[in-house]
Formats: sequence, C-alpha cells, structure tokens
Amino acid sequence: METVWECYTQPEHITQWNFASDDWCCPWAKVELTPGGRMVSRMEAKDGSMGFDFEAIYEEVASGSHLSYTLLDGRKVSTQFVQDGDHIKVTTQFDSETENDPEMQRAGWQAILENFKKHAEQQT
Repeated sequence: METVWECYTQPEHITQWNFASDDWCCPWAKVELTPGGRMVSRMEAKDGSMGFDFEAIYEEVASGSHLSYTLLDGRKVSTQFVQDGDHIKVTTQFDSETENDPEMQRAGWQAILENFKKHAEQQT
C-alpha cells in the first residue's frame, strides 16, 4: 500500500502516469498533501497544441486509505484505496463537468487510472 500511495500522491510519480493517452503528458505536478493543501498538475498535448492546469484543494487525506479534493470549479473528486489480498483496488468517483459527455469523461479518468496501474506495478 505504501508504494501505491506514494505513486498516486508524489509529484515525481504523478508526472509518469497523469494523462489519458500517449499523445499527452504531465510535465510537472505540485502537491501539498494535507487538508486545505493545493494540488496542481500540468496536462499538455505532446505536440504543444493545447494544455491546462488541473488544480484542486484537498479536503480529506488519509494515508493508504482515501483522499478527496475539490476542483477550482467546485466539482468533487474522491479516491479510495482498498487492500484485497495481494492487490490494491483504486476507485475514483468524480462530479462530471457540463462541457463534455459524462461517458467520455469516465473513459478519460479510467485511462488515467490504467496508466497509474502500469506505473505502480513497475515500482514494486
């Protein structure tokens, strides 16, 4: 669990997995992992055509268990970490935004979690 938590919350790891497709990247991330702390990660298209900062304020931080944060537009995100034998299940629930189809958003979050899984497995 310690490795999974570190991979999910530490900037040097976040930059390795926090993007939904291979044509995007996360060049930097900053994390103040405490309630009221700020989290920012930069997401950019590798060709430089677009990018944005993903920014939030942590609400809850329980090491190895869960964390939740509020995005600057008010949407809530919560991630749970559950030990299941030799595996750890990571589940994220999020409020969708109104500009894009919710199914497309879910697919994007799932792709990011798949990248996270690959990265975390390489660390063990």
